[in-house]
Amino acid sequence: MIPRVLSIAGTDPTGGAGIQADLKSIAAFGGYGMAAVTALVAQNTLGVRSVHVPPTTFLDAQLRAVSDDVTIDAVKIGMLGSTDVIATVERWLHAAEPPIVVLDPVMVATSGDRLLDTDAEDAVRALCRRANLVTPNLPELAVLVREPRATTWEAAVTQARRLAASAETVVLLKGGHLDGRECPDAIVDLTGVHPVPGRRVDTPHTHGTGCSLSSAMATLAAHGLSWTDALARAKRWLTGALEHAAALNVGRGNGPIDHQHELRPHIDLGGSWSTEQWDAVAVTRADVDACAFVRGLASGDLDRDAFAWYLGQDLLYLREYARVLARAAALAPTVDEQRFWAAASVSCLAEEAALHRSHVDPAGLEPATSTRAYTDHLHATSATGSYAVLVAAILPCFVLYTDIGARWRGTFAPTHPYADWLTAYGDETFAASSAEAAGITDAAARSASATLRHEMAAAYERSMALELAFFEAPLHRA
Repeated sequence: MIPRVLSIAGTDPTGGAGIQADLKSIAAFGGYGMAAVTALVAQNTLGVRSVHVPPTTFLDAQLRAVSDDVTIDAVKIGMLGSTDVIATVERWLHAAEPPIVVLDPVMVATSGDRLLDTDAEDAVRALCRRANLVTPNLPELAVLVREPRATTWEAAVTQARRLAASAETVVLLKGGHLDGRECPDAIVDLTGVHPVPGRRVDTPHTHGTGCSLSSAMATLAAHGLSWTDALARAKRWLTGALEHAAALNVGRGNGPIDHQHELRPHIDLGGSWSTEQWDAVAVTRADVDACAFVRGLASGDLDRDAFAWYLGQDLLYLREYARVLARAAALAPTVDEQRFWAAASVSCLAEEAALHRSHVDPAGLEPATSTRAYTDHLHATSATGSYAVLVAAILPCFVLYTDIGARWRGTFAPTHPYADWLTAYGDETFAASSAEAAGITDAAARSASATLRHEMAAAYERSMALELAFFEAPLHRA
């Protein structure tokens, strides 16, 4: 199911906060975003210039237009601004009864100024009782419980527990306003405190962080995640969004976070670096297809001794390839890329090696000339310390086997003598990993200089040539 998530909030014409940020967050987690505008805000990364609040009758018309037609799976509520607006939203909530309501109580400006009058603050406190999750920052939490702002994690936890009890709701306690290298958050409810650890990202570009997190939580909850699981996932995404924020180069003040950082490496612009390199080695790929070993493997006529020799060499190759993938994980610039390469390294050793061992005894194996040439190339590339060049050298092993497997899929019977091996080549999970590896390499190429891209292309071309030599070796035992 694709969650249908409605944001009720103000605008930000620069796209970093408010409804614009909400829609980006919802999309980042696979939801369908909708929006009802409470206020039109003239703002940018330097500050707010003017606010225009449309009549509440028009807000009511927006809300009813959505709920009269669309099944709503979750609602995120942001900037409201006045008792009239809050009352309008509350009446609509009572009538529409959306299953999930996340309230981001926008009550205190970054400067520390209170944004609402006393009556409106009381109305927000009452609205908390209608929310399934409330996501205040520490200044807002203090206002909600009528206390001074907490300056320690322990004091913040006490305030969050007080709000959860008084409003009979769940509170997302955020530690971003505290000092220290760590940045913990927690889900606080009537059963206790459920912390989610995290680290602080040193960046001034935090515009829209609260809006973005709350709408991400609404979307993840609509997917069926518990609040604690949703927070762990959203926090990992938000950390990456903060790490990538500076690269957006939006505005002269505190810029927005990068909502799409997890998706950007996978966007195919029709002229990706990996596609260009794939086309550039078309002759080598044709030679692979024409190779007697590959043709014999597909037909089933391949000599069994040649296949056993190949498996032994492939096992030796995978051991070294796993080390190279681990090196890529160590060099990766983002946590997600680190995780990807580390998982790929483990897969080489745990899954693919197990398939090899079901066919061949690894004891006493020595690398052939072709095997050593390939692994030496990868290790030499790894030693340069260039992440971009290393992932370019790694990529051919992913994409070549994926391409062969896709073309072999469905062309052989279960009785084929090499059916298990051909099936492994065509594994869809491996194909997905191959696509992710290509996306990561494309991202590295986009940020690389012309000289570095040239080095990437040379490493890629060399790896593809060594793949051909690896396929040719079994029939020559070289």
